[in-house]
Amino acid sequence: MFQNTKCECGHQNPTGTVLCEACGKPLDEKEAGGTDLLEMRYDGAARRSQKADPSIIDQVWNFFSSVKIAVYLIIITLIGASLGTIYPQEDIFLSNMDMASYYKDTYGTLGSIYYKLGLSHTYESWWFILLLVMIGTSLVICSLDRVLPLYRALNKQQIRKHESFLQRQKAVYTGETDNGEEFIALFAKQAKKRHYKVTRTEDALLAEKSRFSRWGPYINHIGLIVFLLAVLARAIPSWQLDEYVTVPEGDTVRIENTDFFVKNEKFTVQYYKDEELPAELRGTNRAKLYRTDAVLYRCLADCGPSSPEPKLEQVASHDIEVNSPLEYKGLKLYQFDYDSTPVLREVSPMLIDKQTGKQYGPFKLAMKNPQTSYELGPYKLELRQNFMEFAIGKDGKPITKSRDPKAPAFIFLIKGPGLSEEGEPYIYFPMQKDKAAFSQDKLNKGIADRFEIKVGSMTDVKFVEFTTFLNVRVDKAMPYIWTGLAISMIGLIMGAYWQHRRIWLRLDGNAVTIGAHTNKNWYGMRADLAAALKAAGIQVDPKSLDNGGNRT
Repeated sequence: MFQNTKCECGHQNPTGTVLCEACGKPLDEKEAGGTDLLEMRYDGAARRSQKADPSIIDQVWNFFSSVKIAVYLIIITLIGASLGTIYPQEDIFLSNMDMASYYKDTYGTLGSIYYKLGLSHTYESWWFILLLVMIGTSLVICSLDRVLPLYRALNKQQIRKHESFLQRQKAVYTGETDNGEEFIALFAKQAKKRHYKVTRTEDALLAEKSRFSRWGPYINHIGLIVFLLAVLARAIPSWQLDEYVTVPEGDTVRIENTDFFVKNEKFTVQYYKDEELPAELRGTNRAKLYRTDAVLYRCLADCGPSSPEPKLEQVASHDIEVNSPLEYKGLKLYQFDYDSTPVLREVSPMLIDKQTGKQYGPFKLAMKNPQTSYELGPYKLELRQNFMEFAIGKDGKPITKSRDPKAPAFIFLIKGPGLSEEGEPYIYFPMQKDKAAFSQDKLNKGIADRFEIKVGSMTDVKFVEFTTFLNVRVDKAMPYIWTGLAISMIGLIMGAYWQHRRIWLRLDGNAVTIGAHTNKNWYGMRADLAAALKAAGIQVDPKSLDNGGNRT
């Protein structure tokens, strides 16, 4: 249906306008004759979400421009985020354990349900990211739906307002004066003393201050949008990394998903003396300081996981302590923890021919990155598989439970005199406990009657005394997150500590009509108006200026 939005003052308003953008008179005939206070939130400007016959695009716009919808989305997101805190998230664990079994064994049936619902990785789930996107969309559309009409309304303010507009403000004064020119001059002078910007004509005046505070909520929205975009940007490859790396003392280890390697040159731990501890803790080892002398390398060539000798270039070094990370171009390595349990690094076993009693070797067998073949007299050992933590899978095949040498095992193919041309497989467990636990001789079947691989003494076994755990972090989004929060805080301060105050004065002969509006702190607004009237020669009680309605 056609709506006539041309005001009697001659100004043509956009469809949907409630108050004339020029004189402020209500455009609705019923509203024009009313006496209730005017809705001044957006100065009555037309908003796209108020279209009478919205299209599909407008309906989507209306959905996201609703503050009620925005509140619902925030509440749903908060509930979803809280669900992610019931049990630990998967990404905090160091080892590659079977997470389904972990949640079931640790937390029972509820833990199993929690894992199956995908709540163990809540913050990376599609539905949580979708909620963040919808909140961001709502912030953008809510802001555009309101800030553009508000800007137009404030930018086109007319000094002389319609009388009904003035009389339906919360603070109103009506009276008479014998000298209108002098009255307006004295009124304006006092308003300027209170830091109002005064614009006047012969028979009207507009005093305004702190208009910038009206943009506070929208600047807050801009900050929140930047914040949400920065959070979502963490999904971009290489923008965010939060991993843990295990580095035995003396080893150089690849940092997964990067081109960097880190070496643990030396690990140092100092413990509190008994006299430094409270009585109840004496007799226990409490770490006072633990430090990793670390060197960071960048890989230049042969960087693949299977490459035996990557070409490395040292780029940084630092003695990493708690709260003193190694930093290099946004990459940070934090001291997370350490383990003083000895870890097997290398053994030097012999190949023993049980039939002749001859021994061949020893040969150096490293737990990590071992050689693939060894020449031992007339025999040759070809390494076919190795397992850092040997276990038998559900299908009966050997698997490794982790990348740390907790139960190392090696499958060799022995070739030489008296053996088949293809060679005979032999599984070797360097640690005696593993030989017994997995029955090495039974696994080797017939070949165990002919050959044995074993070390001669403990001097042929090398252990790593300390293993350090480093937390590797990259977060390129963090500067933008802080920027968004800073912008949001600026918007909050603008809206909280300043109020947009306006006073309109209209002179009709000897009759004076004054209306005043502010978005908050009506007591201060009334006090400003009463002080200006007093300076112009009219003594009034500030309470008498109250025209009813709610005050904030």
